[in-house]
Amino acid sequence: MTSQEALNDDEIASAWVGEAPKLNSTVTLADYDPEWPKLFEREAERIRGVLGERVLVFEHVGSTSVPGLCAKPIIDILLVVPDSDDEDAYVPALEAAGYRLTIREPDWEKHRCFKGPDTNINLHVYSPGNGQTERYRLLRDRMRAHPEERDLYAAKKRALAAKTWKYIQNYADAKTEVIEEILGRARAGQYDAFSEAYAEHAEKSVTNALYDRPAIVDLAGDVEGKRVLDAGCAAGHLSALLAGRGADVLGVDASAGMVAVARRKFGDVARFEQADITRPLDVEAGSIDVVTASLVLHYLKDWEPALAEFRRVLKPGGLLVFSVHHPGEDWRWFGKENYFEVELLEDEFPPGQHVRFYRRPLSRTFQAVRDAGFEVDRLAEPMPVPEADEADPKWAANLRSKPRFLYFRAVSPARPDRA
Repeated sequence: MTSQEALNDDEIASAWVGEAPKLNSTVTLADYDPEWPKLFEREAERIRGVLGERVLVFEHVGSTSVPGLCAKPIIDILLVVPDSDDEDAYVPALEAAGYRLTIREPDWEKHRCFKGPDTNINLHVYSPGNGQTERYRLLRDRMRAHPEERDLYAAKKRALAAKTWKYIQNYADAKTEVIEEILGRARAGQYDAFSEAYAEHAEKSVTNALYDRPAIVDLAGDVEGKRVLDAGCAAGHLSALLAGRGADVLGVDASAGMVAVARRKFGDVARFEQADITRPLDVEAGSIDVVTASLVLHYLKDWEPALAEFRRVLKPGGLLVFSVHHPGEDWRWFGKENYFEVELLEDEFPPGQHVRFYRRPLSRTFQAVRDAGFEVDRLAEPMPVPEADEADPKWAANLRSKPRFLYFRAVSPARPDRA
């Protein structure tokens, strides 16, 4: 499982220690084997004995960790050590025990991979703070708890396995789309657990209440008498603001918990439905005047399905107004070396709650909007409203001096077939 962009042949070859083995065949999948967890436990005991306190995280991940799921009969193991770039601290010990380093990717999550001495395993090694640990856990736990997700993944795997692949990595990359789909629902489900806490935070937070929402409302302009789709409405605060300005608002969110809170708090002024914006919405084509998406799109790796759906439901000349994390801020805040990567990050929001999102360069953000057929009308880096200075002077000063969010207003032009 990977959150990398699909690798080309040269990138695959350069990651391997030695020559990358070619498959040039279909992929063989085995039905679930209850022996797989036992093989993992054997490796766990052996590797913990070799590395001792250098083992910070050690977990069974991947398809063989999900009961009932077909898989290549290879045990995927996640190992976190203090610094995976410091190979002298752990590689000699593993090699002495018969493990063989096969993949080295220092520029992607400091990733290394080993094969086992007598069991077919992929031992994936990372450093603390990597972007993969929670991703592995989230996918595994989602499929363990939701048989329908496991079956969806199995069907996709079997369809892909029947094709011929030059490298096994090509097969792995082809699974990314369905993995992201499942992870999207898993992340939405995570919000259910803290929807009340999120609602309380978003209501009072200077960043949300006195910076983000006013900027969205300003870019949306006069919405009186207009139909507004508030995509990713969360607890409904923005929907309520737009309704207060005379709009007919439908708020949608993937989290059932968020929708329940929004209905309870603001159901008297707006309608709220649970929906995944990466899938077709139950909204008539060409029926919406304004789509708002406040701090939503950076949770998606691929924007194409959501933007296409926004374009479908908007009237010709309709507006898409959205905010995302500022590309420069994410790059600086998380201390990343390569600004131009699309990369999965993890943060806490509200404090104590872990959320994951993608950072991407401004060029990729802008191009995604253009590729969806929109014309960018305004690009904004707004200031907080004056009330922010009284509510939290220190944070207001921070928002006035450092980039936080980036705002787009884009127009859906008349389609050629409707001109």
